[in-house]
Amino acid sequence: MNSNDKGAIAEQAIVLAATKLGIPVLRPVAEHGRTDLALEIGRDLWRVQVKWGRLSPTRDVVIVSVCTSRCTPHGHIRTTYSEHEVDLFAVYCGELDRCFLLPAQLLANKTCIYLRLTAPRNGQQSCINLADRFIFDGAVAQLARATRWQRVGQGFESPQLHFAQADSPPQSGSHNAPVKINADAFRNRLGYWIDRVVTGDSLLVSRRGKLVMRVEPPVS
Repeated sequence: MNSNDKGAIAEQAIVLAATKLGIPVLRPVAEHGRTDLALEIGRDLWRVQVKWGRLSPTRDVVIVSVCTSRCTPHGHIRTTYSEHEVDLFAVYCGELDRCFLLPAQLLANKTCIYLRLTAPRNGQQSCINLADRFIFDGAVAQLARATRWQRVGQGFESPQLHFAQADSPPQSGSHNAPVKINADAFRNRLGYWIDRVVTGDSLLVSRRGKLVMRVEPPVS
């Protein structure tokens, strides 16, 4: 299949997945815009860019190219997406027949992202993206609950839209209230907690019941 075929199949797969969940889907009148679809989740419309995900030769990673390429008189021009252009990225992996949904800030200004289907053999837990945290159904469910999300400001209640209960999910509440975590959880999921701080959360890290540090978002 060529890239156009893959794009069309991926878009139809996402529309089908959304329709099965009872989510209204809107399509743009003209093509070649920065968003492919709009999903009505909760009471909000979400701008969605659809991408095809290919399986790695080892079949343990879904590789998603998120840049665009167009031919001009001056040669090929590659561009990336910003958070101001799209709210969500929907990914369909044809080899697995699975759909995923990711927040725009996770892919903004990147050319490629890797979704791991299995945990790394070396036990690494930080700075990786586990595919199971972005399953389409689970991501939609969390978005429907995320009433505090704003398109201008803090971003998602969690960079990971869907997570397992055993992963010590973040405490709910206002972004102004610091999130309390222990040092082990902070160390094991460093990349995740850095993302939380970047999106506006403050962290209180304790060890053996005693506060050892406070992590604050950068001051702009």
